[in-house]
Amino acid sequence: MRKDNPNITYQELETKIQTYITDKADLDLIKKAYQYAYEMHFGVKRLTGEDYITHPLNVAHILTSIHADAATLCGGLLHDVLEDCDVTKEELTKEFGAEIVNLVDGVTKINRLSFSGDNEATIANHRKILVGLCEDVRVIIIKLADRLHNMRTLWIIPEKKQKIKAKETLDILTPIAGRLGMNKIKSELEDLSLRYYKSEAYFSIVEQLNQTKQERDQNVIEMVSKVSGLLDEQQVPHEIKGRSKSIYSIYKKMDKGKRFSEIYDLLALRVFVNTEAECYQALGIIHSKYRPIPKRFKDYIAMPKTNMYQSLHTTVFGVDGQLYEIQIRTYEMDQVAENGIAAHWSYKEKGSIKANMQNAMEQKLQFFKAIMELKNEEEDAEAFVQSVQDDVLKDSVYVFTPQGDVIELPIGSTPIDFAYKVHTNVGNKMVGAIVNGAIVPLDYELKDNDIIKINTNNNSKPSREWVNMAHTTGAKNKIKSFFNKIEKESYSKDGEEAINKELRKRKLSITDFFTEENMNKILKELKYNSREELFVNVGNGKVAPNAVLNIIYNTNKSKHEIILENAQNNEVKAPTVKNDIIVEGIDEIKVNVASCCKPVPGDRIVGYITKGYGITVHRMVCPNMTDLEDRTIAVRWNETISKKYPTSLLIRATKGNDLLLEIISKTSSCDIVIKSINNMNSSDALMCELTILVDGKENLMKFVNELEAMSDITSVERMMK
Repeated sequence: MRKDNPNITYQELETKIQTYITDKADLDLIKKAYQYAYEMHFGVKRLTGEDYITHPLNVAHILTSIHADAATLCGGLLHDVLEDCDVTKEELTKEFGAEIVNLVDGVTKINRLSFSGDNEATIANHRKILVGLCEDVRVIIIKLADRLHNMRTLWIIPEKKQKIKAKETLDILTPIAGRLGMNKIKSELEDLSLRYYKSEAYFSIVEQLNQTKQERDQNVIEMVSKVSGLLDEQQVPHEIKGRSKSIYSIYKKMDKGKRFSEIYDLLALRVFVNTEAECYQALGIIHSKYRPIPKRFKDYIAMPKTNMYQSLHTTVFGVDGQLYEIQIRTYEMDQVAENGIAAHWSYKEKGSIKANMQNAMEQKLQFFKAIMELKNEEEDAEAFVQSVQDDVLKDSVYVFTPQGDVIELPIGSTPIDFAYKVHTNVGNKMVGAIVNGAIVPLDYELKDNDIIKINTNNNSKPSREWVNMAHTTGAKNKIKSFFNKIEKESYSKDGEEAINKELRKRKLSITDFFTEENMNKILKELKYNSREELFVNVGNGKVAPNAVLNIIYNTNKSKHEIILENAQNNEVKAPTVKNDIIVEGIDEIKVNVASCCKPVPGDRIVGYITKGYGITVHRMVCPNMTDLEDRTIAVRWNETISKKYPTSLLIRATKGNDLLLEIISKTSSCDIVIKSINNMNSSDALMCELTILVDGKENLMKFVNELEAMSDITSVERMMK
């Protein structure tokens, strides 16, 4: 890759582009982007003293080394225009279209982020946020080129800022470059970052490399000659190059305790052949002459890395008994090894370059496929960010289906994760797993090269406990989705029946009520999109059936009257406890929630063994549990509970206008459903018992805090009877 050249001209850039882009419309567009950037940045200087346009020119030049497409080159030339110049997205879109502007805007968003932090969790969080922001992988590729040029000119900024920028590059950007397989850019970024972040270590390695360079070069030349002779004898067309070890990779090994003299793959060769078959032929020829180290052999051709890297790696005892690391690959494999996902831009097989580039662009999100699948399943940004960290940016294990297909999963994955990775239906119908011919429990941690067979049954379904056994966010979400769907169907059925029951109670015609006109009016009033959404919200208790009917038949009532009537007459079924509370050591037993203290998820709880009625679960602070230790048993809440549980609050307040309405309005922001209100008013005060349904203690305490903040309320406490 060409090093920084501040004097690079557009003519030089254009000459490089024309080696692989020949379409006149594309070339004209790239030239237009350069001229636009030149005008926008005119008169602005970099800290190095050169005109600012040298930066986007160098970024574009770096992108040509990976044969970036026309849109990406335009994005590289324009990447600072939105951030630094008086230009709007709308203006830029008129000039260059949505595709290019989306790339520029993506880079602009990344540049606005602050990536400071020493904590590994914080660093991982920054990494996944950056990835999560990029719908198009080309945004990250432009950002990597942008950072590479800035690192080449990092000498101009103060030392403290150099270290911050270098550490950020090592922590955030180089792992992503590695994941994309862009090893050429990754390697240069790592070496430059080490040069500024830990300059003493960097120059120490450089000095040792210089001291041993002559001897190493001579050894490598001799080994190249001998290996080449062997391949010539067997008539294998080839090319061999000595391969230099990056300074950063040497540093990483020394940082783990190795001495410089112990890093044997400083002596390294790379053998290029034409076909995959010739890779294995060359390997056999080399091994027939030079003894390999068994544990150092890697076959990344049969089992490519997730970033598409393919090569054979072997370490042999070579000239003078020294160890040599040899990589064997085809020329096309080398393109992917150097440029990773970006190599698809320059892959030429059949048809025109333009057609192949279009085909390549369809594949450009291959790495991001896992991320995009996760993003479609997540309901909020925080969960998505967690997914990227857990499922994409962590180390992986590679396991096999019985047919020999490779499946990549994060370390810590179980057969449940494997099953859902294969297909959602395989996961939902799984009854057991066989690993390497032996039955294993579903929480077995998968290891590299495991062969996994999933046994299924069409009548089977997931267990809620699987959420705790699964490791990947994708599998957890699919299990939750299965139960949410069942629950939603149940709520919908209950909601429709509740409305029908209320109609029968009022002696009203069901057919007359469910007219299109009435439904449209109800949906508009309640801000729902469909009849099913209405039924679900009636079924789960968020809307009372009489409130639905009142929209059509009781329009003369005031809004306040309808809200109060809705809250006070709300009929909500208490949830079933099965699977929500786990009794240690016992699988099947009747479990009830105590009505005296009404525990909710998040409360510290204890089980009481009753005579003939199973186990009743109390809060640990319940006064009814005093002196009953001999009949208690350990219980705990399941980690995944989607239902709501009842609890009662005693609210004391001074007289206040519409206080009950204010209390009711607070429930929506806390995702709480009112089950009943029991007023106990006196002449000078208001006191009421409020029974609510809540999904956990966190939301309950949020609700209590909001009530206590109201000026007319004097106290709020949970009731125990």
